[in-house]
Amino acid sequence: MDIVTKKKLNILIQLAEADKHFARAEREMILKIANDRKFPEEEVNQLVRNPEPIDTLGALSNDQKFDYLVDCIELIFADQKVFESEVIFTKSIAIKLGFKKNVVDYLIENSGKKPHSELKSTVFAEYW
Repeated sequence: MDIVTKKKLNILIQLAEADKHFARAEREMILKIANDRKFPEEEVNQLVRNPEPIDTLGALSNDQKFDYLVDCIELIFADQKVFESEVIFTKSIAIKLGFKKNVVDYLIENSGKKPHSELKSTVFAEYW
């Protein structure tokens, strides 16, 4: 089993529920990520029913950490509404990933406005 994907999906599921409303767009995005990585839908549904505690994320590569963070930002925007509870949750994940918490504000401000590569280089230069 792909533990990296499972951890990411678990985080995204908890983020989707942070605003107390698991929107269809959020669910579709999570299922698309699972499908792209050949992660069984039944296991995703099990994580939805019983999310796991979010433990240490330090063993991930820098690329994986950035991808986790960007997926969280994309999920925040999935339902066209940015909730404070989602931002707070994502900041806690950013810290667990080793980033400064204000990286979330930077990514929310610049998501879709700057190329992925520029976002990544700025994140590691200024928020790491």
